[in-house]
Amino acid sequence: MLIKDVTDIAPVCAADRSELREILHPERDAVEHRYSLAHAVVKPKEASLPHRLTSTEVYYVIYGNGVMHIDDEARPIHSGHTVYVPPGAVQWIENTGTIDLAFLCIVDPAWRDDEEEVVS
Repeated sequence: MLIKDVTDIAPVCAADRSELREILHPERDAVEHRYSLAHAVVKPKEASLPHRLTSTEVYYVIYGNGVMHIDDEARPIHSGHTVYVPPGAVQWIENTGTIDLAFLCIVDPAWRDDEEEVVS
């Protein structure tokens, strides 16, 4: 049985500038699945950098409010929302609220550094 507490995982600054805690990754954990799972936070009035992945990504908003940008589309998001990001889409998320915007990121197949591109 594998159980992790997100508060025991040291945060890192991701390439897109979000605060990230990698919860599960098939290359680093004794798990048998294709996806990776991370917990991300964007501080109030901040935004991640536009970026794209070669994999599919799904965001699940835990708490906070913001705007999700995928290619030329932008829509408000809040706790309880799930967002599908297709492979290759330029994406970024902004926190429009007064508290942290926290969300889970599920990437399938699992996230790899060489498959993410920050778009200028």
